[in-house]
Amino acid sequence: MKARIIANYLPQFHPIPENDEFWGPGFTEWMNVAKARPLFRGHYQPRIPADLGFYDLRLPETRELQASFAREAGVEGFCYWHYWFGNGRRLLNRPFDEVVASGQPDFPFCLAWANHDWKTATWKKGMKDGMIAEQLYLGEEDNRLHFMTMLPAFKDKRYIRVDGKLLFVIYDPYRFVHVEDFMDCWRRLAGQHGLGDFHFVAMCNSTNTRVRLAEGGVGHGRVIPDLKSSAKVYKSFLDMGFDAVNSFGKSRAEMLVMGKYKRAVLFKLHQHLTFLPALKYDYAKVTPHFFAPEDAWDNVYPSIMPCWDRTPRTGDQEGVYINSTPENFRHHIEHALHVIKNKPEQHRILFLRSWNEWAEGNYVEPDEKYGHGFLNALHDAVL
Repeated sequence: MKARIIANYLPQFHPIPENDEFWGPGFTEWMNVAKARPLFRGHYQPRIPADLGFYDLRLPETRELQASFAREAGVEGFCYWHYWFGNGRRLLNRPFDEVVASGQPDFPFCLAWANHDWKTATWKKGMKDGMIAEQLYLGEEDNRLHFMTMLPAFKDKRYIRVDGKLLFVIYDPYRFVHVEDFMDCWRRLAGQHGLGDFHFVAMCNSTNTRVRLAEGGVGHGRVIPDLKSSAKVYKSFLDMGFDAVNSFGKSRAEMLVMGKYKRAVLFKLHQHLTFLPALKYDYAKVTPHFFAPEDAWDNVYPSIMPCWDRTPRTGDQEGVYINSTPENFRHHIEHALHVIKNKPEQHRILFLRSWNEWAEGNYVEPDEKYGHGFLNALHDAVL
């Protein structure tokens, strides 16, 4: 295989009490997906699922079929978004817990800690940005409780490893108070429980507009993005003790195509002036700029993106990708494969962002328009 494709997986598609409380019984993000409407001629909305339908992730049959599609397309495993808010509070954990407890599907997995506040605006546009669950960092004892809660998953033979170490991704290392202490704690606990070690990966944009201000701190400062090199960005995380970086080139590519200042101004205008026409990005023109030179480093794992359209969540505030076709996605994958081709086999990793983020238009599961087109593009490029 040319690459280790690890797909980010959203476990949101099942009812939970927190969603019921804010939006009424039975809410899942399928409601936002189904209500979406086109903002301009040719805008692909709403996006309607095909083979899997508007599924409920409490059903093991759905999870089995997802794994089957992924396996056939050349995906190594799912990277489940994991929500831990401190003091044992978790959200959206039922599908993953059932995967671990049942042993099915027999398909590899790992975890990405979505360590951010969970607010109403996360899931539905136009809502007042109220707090559902605050992300707390409570120190050593909570780190231990977190580890022990997830220990059955870490012991599972399906858990994905890199260089023999447990792969664990952290979504927001910028605001993570004392992330170095967290990683040290978990490394010790892994050794004590006979698991070896962790391979910690920091998620980040390849071109950043913010930097972490101080070791162990929460704050971050704004900087002018460097479009020529991502070395400083990546090195900042490796110096914190991360083993690798998962880079995301969307912002970099958009700035290179549009201009970083023009993009920033238009983004702000669309946040406040809702009458403006939707901002459009041509997928075929933007994605050739997705990868920074340093994405070829052995300890950098780039992301590939099938599309981006968050209008079901946010309206037109972030822009809409057009021309996102299976054929153009295949070209994007082939470019990524060229970037990583000289890396050691274990580090020839591409994160697929994402498997099933339907409200971001960011998925490869079958839909009514393209059928299995995006899965076939993966298969044809990778296998």
